[in-house]
Amino acid sequence: QLQASGGGLVQAGDSLRLSCTASGGSLSNNVMAWFRRAPGKEREFVAWIRGGQIGMDSYHATSVKGRFTISRDNAKNTMYLQMNALKPEDTAVYLCALRTHSDGTAYHAQYDYWGQGTQVTVSS
Repeated sequence: QLQASGGGLVQAGDSLRLSCTASGGSLSNNVMAWFRRAPGKEREFVAWIRGGQIGMDSYHATSVKGRFTISRDNAKNTMYLQMNALKPEDTAVYLCALRTHSDGTAYHAQYDYWGQGTQVTVSS
């Protein structure tokens, strides 16, 4: 089970940090990711992260690269998304996902578990 939190209403240029905590198993060998869904739009990939004790690997969508940073703490079974310099177009429900595989992907259908999402609203 995945539980996302940390969303809220902020102004353009502000920062937020989202968290996604997993229960029922270890994250170490899995890929975790953030997606987002804006009103009237398709689900959009944001970032994925994989890895454990020997190092981590991540990938960010072009639209957020340089502003958002994905990270994880396997000891806490938690993944984070630090979002800086937020823009109104970042407004969406942010969803966390887990893939029971070691290869990262931006394709949402290849993720096995999903959290319920947390709303991020950025005003101009």
